[in-house]
Amino acid sequence: MARAIWKGTLGFGLVNVSVELLTASAPESLDLDLLDRRDHARIGYRKYNKTTGDEVTQDDIVRGYAVSSGTYVVLDDADLKAANPAATQSIDIVGFVPQSAVPRIFYDKPYYVSPMKGSDRAYALLRDALASTEQLAVAQLVIHTRQHMAAVYAQDEALVVQLLRYAADLKTSKDAGVREVAALPRTAASRELAMAKQLIATMAMDWEPATYRDTYRDDILRLVEQRANAGGSREVLDAGDTGPKQTKVLDLVAALQKSLGGAAARKPAASSRKTTGSNTASRAGTAKRAPVKSGAKKTAGRTSRRGAA
Repeated sequence: MARAIWKGTLGFGLVNVSVELLTASAPESLDLDLLDRRDHARIGYRKYNKTTGDEVTQDDIVRGYAVSSGTYVVLDDADLKAANPAATQSIDIVGFVPQSAVPRIFYDKPYYVSPMKGSDRAYALLRDALASTEQLAVAQLVIHTRQHMAAVYAQDEALVVQLLRYAADLKTSKDAGVREVAALPRTAASRELAMAKQLIATMAMDWEPATYRDTYRDDILRLVEQRANAGGSREVLDAGDTGPKQTKVLDLVAALQKSLGGAAARKPAASSRKTTGSNTASRAGTAKRAPVKSGAKKTAGRTSRRGAA
């Protein structure tokens, strides 16, 4: 049974829906333990009192806000909830915007919204209205100790709450140190730009996320298996110089032409993949509520791999 990370109400206008949030992401992690190089003993993580050096159990750990050097105000879960009970128990929709209005860089962690008993009709009403209008709701909610901005949208047969980053949490490209590149000259680059657009059109495909996986993780696990079978031998592997080379300005046209030829040659393989693709793709063609699927496609690209707290 899935465990909810939050329970409360989802409100729009005077309509309130009792809901719970369920984690929507399940990353495939590669668990590598930290070891001492000398004897391969595991490196532990210890919570201890920095004054006495004694270890501290979880039951004795509380949260504190520093008001001055060495002086704290202690806050427990009841205090955090009492500070603003309504904010901690509700997802407040403040308005609706087109799905394309929120730039992808703002999207953070997704959660599925599940209706609680007695809320099915109101839940379905909001879900279907968002799907048919291709809108998303901008909302606010508190998870743990922080208030988040969020997007609420229809995904398949469910609603999703996707946390959004605040503008203050994002750097501009200039602040991040991105070197500014001027727009291409219209005359000199017209041929290259036309070919680049043609290459994009040639490589157009359906969004089928189930066809992708972390192949680098597979490579690491294959290396682990090889070394385990060899008794832990640490034979040094020579990766060689396999990285892609930067395309020089004079080679742009040639590289584009070669890419166009390669893309055309790969086109039959791409079309054949559609017929043998993922179950997700086959379900998409038979979805009862097409507007929901349409809305989901537009939003899926924004998810962070992201794509929560």
